[in-house]
Amino acid sequence: QVQLVESGGGLVQPGGSLRLSCVASGFTFSSAAMRWYRQAPGKERELVAHITTAGGRTTYVDSMKGRFTISRDNAKSTTYLQMNSLKPEDTAVYYCNAFRTFPKLEYWGQGTQVTVSS
Repeated sequence: QVQLVESGGGLVQPGGSLRLSCVASGFTFSSAAMRWYRQAPGKERELVAHITTAGGRTTYVDSMKGRFTISRDNAKSTTYLQMNSLKPEDTAVYYCNAFRTFPKLEYWGQGTQVTVSS
């Protein structure tokens, strides 16, 4: 059974930090690129960050560059999203995504709520 389980969300004040984790099971974690998405109320889900299978390359949406860092530990089948200098507009449900083009693979976690508010 495939699972992606996110954790680490919560309520944080503006300027604060959170570290999200996503633990994968049920598939070969090291064969999949990992992504973090987020969805704010009333908005479409958007890509936040992407990391390649071995972690050698990362990409970010412009508004997150310099504030967010995606990483992975293939030995622990876990990917992380370190979020610093959080802003109220970062408030959203954050989702972990596993993706591979061939053979086709795509899985989603259930999401973790991040709320940035004073």
